[in-house]
Amino acid sequence: MRLSLNWLREFVDITVSPEELAHRLTMAGFEVEGIHRMGEGIGDVVVAEILSVRRHPNADKLSLCEVSDGSARFAVVCGASNVRAGAKGALASPRWC
Repeated sequence: MRLSLNWLREFVDITVSPEELAHRLTMAGFEVEGIHRMGEGIGDVVVAEILSVRRHPNADKLSLCEVSDGSARFAVVCGASNVRAGAKGALASPRWC
């Protein structure tokens, strides 16, 4: 079972680090498998605006979108059926760009 530290803080005053809390819970007989931090490892994801959408020439269920992250424009292949110009969404930029 996963527990949110923020949710747990609604019930208990926690003054130690998540690592220390995990250690104390383990010593009390509760198994702590790991600590997961939200958003960790997704540093290359930004909000992008969809500028234009057109049908993919070689696929019925794909669209070609032009998107902007505010500093650059990208051509993106999208499989979402509800994609539309003006919408905003997550853009995972490849590290080699």
